[in-house]
Amino acid sequence: MDSQTVSRHATEPDAPTAGTLKPNALGVLGILFFVLSAQAPLTGIAGAAPIAVALGNGPGVPAAYLVAGLVILLFSVGFVAMGRHVVDAGAFYTYIGKGLGRTTGTGSAGLALFAYCTIQAAMYGLYGAIVSGLVATHTGLDLPWWVWTLATMAVVQALGAAGVEMGAKVLAVFVLAEFSILSVFALVTLFKGGGPEGLGLADSFSPSAALDGAPGVAVMFAVASMFGFEATAIYGEEAREPRKTVPRATYLAVVVVTGFFALVSWMLISSYGASKATAAAGKALEGGDGAGFVFAPIAADFGGWVGDVLPVLLATSLFAGILTFHNSANRYLFSLGRDRLLPLRLCRLNRRHAPWTAGCVQTVLAVLLVVPFALAGKDPVLTLFSWFSGVAVLAMMLLYLLTSVSVVVFFRRARLDTRPWNTLIAPALGALGIAGAIWLILANFTTLIGGERTTALWLTLSVPVVMALGLVAARVRGRAAGG
Repeated sequence: MDSQTVSRHATEPDAPTAGTLKPNALGVLGILFFVLSAQAPLTGIAGAAPIAVALGNGPGVPAAYLVAGLVILLFSVGFVAMGRHVVDAGAFYTYIGKGLGRTTGTGSAGLALFAYCTIQAAMYGLYGAIVSGLVATHTGLDLPWWVWTLATMAVVQALGAAGVEMGAKVLAVFVLAEFSILSVFALVTLFKGGGPEGLGLADSFSPSAALDGAPGVAVMFAVASMFGFEATAIYGEEAREPRKTVPRATYLAVVVVTGFFALVSWMLISSYGASKATAAAGKALEGGDGAGFVFAPIAADFGGWVGDVLPVLLATSLFAGILTFHNSANRYLFSLGRDRLLPLRLCRLNRRHAPWTAGCVQTVLAVLLVVPFALAGKDPVLTLFSWFSGVAVLAMMLLYLLTSVSVVVFFRRARLDTRPWNTLIAPALGALGIAGAIWLILANFTTLIGGERTTALWLTLSVPVVMALGLVAARVRGRAAGG
């Protein structure tokens, strides 16, 4: 069988063709911007790095990013191999279904939607709090965080409906801005020889530094920072030459993100000095301003104006991530509707070939997730952001694990690609690494969400419950179709 013929429609001849997303709309860079915006680089550095340094392995945090990047890179080998034969906006659920069966694939679709919608809701919480503070500081207009969040939902819905090219252009501006200022800081610090104690290469990358303290916590936050790179496959239908574009974008995204986080975190630690970085991060967290650990050395190098710009860039970083996860979730809904696993109305496209109905449904889901926290008067950062980001990472890691296993099973059965490294060794190693990451996340989940053990337990249980509900729904629908 020719590999070019094994697409979603070729392998599922009875699948409906209710709608087709706009082809040839994105190149490698367009897809890359969607991935990098999902990573929300400034959010990942300002939010995760101080906690990882203070509670993890201190100056050894950059090594944790390299370990996380290696695990994701191993996963990507099999992910890309599968993507050469299966092109579908459903990505994970389609991939899992090919190897582990349609029922398991459909069940995983619910988990994927759960992950994307909860991480987007989490980002809405942090975004609303930051924008509310910025507006109050600079204009005196003091409105609740949820006002800005709901207003932004309308903007995100409009941009999603405007088409994938418009979204890519908006994201490019935001991503380049935050990447630029962090990269310039890192490169300037690198070329001037580091901070008061030098570059501290051994302090950050030696085996002893990597294993010092609580390396599991650092690896956990590093893995969480990689969330969203799989968007490369979600946009396969809209990519130019997807069998070339998607693999290139995937590998490029993993390498760029890993290198970026490792370099910037290394230079942050160097700017304080390896012996003082852990204490500085802890002090920033105790003062309720973890981002200050990141912003302070950048402002020291470039001037006080950075202190005004970086919070704005943090808000745009979150907005970029929110828009990306909106697009990812509505493409999942679109694909599920096209496969008749959800109402066919979800396949409705507007004149720009954007999934209009699916986008509206995704926005409604965002409202339903966010509004209860507003009505209850909960802190959007300590509850909405912390809880939902933790549960989303756990759900996504389970999807990575299922996908790795599915890749091995699929190629053992179909024999479309007989390269051992691509279809067996790398996916198996990736699965082991991901399983280890899941164990670390579970062991440190209370720390990850910043909550209590009871809250952590309920949030952890929500992931298998969602998966189980998806499996039950898939079996019921399968019996109904068979009957």
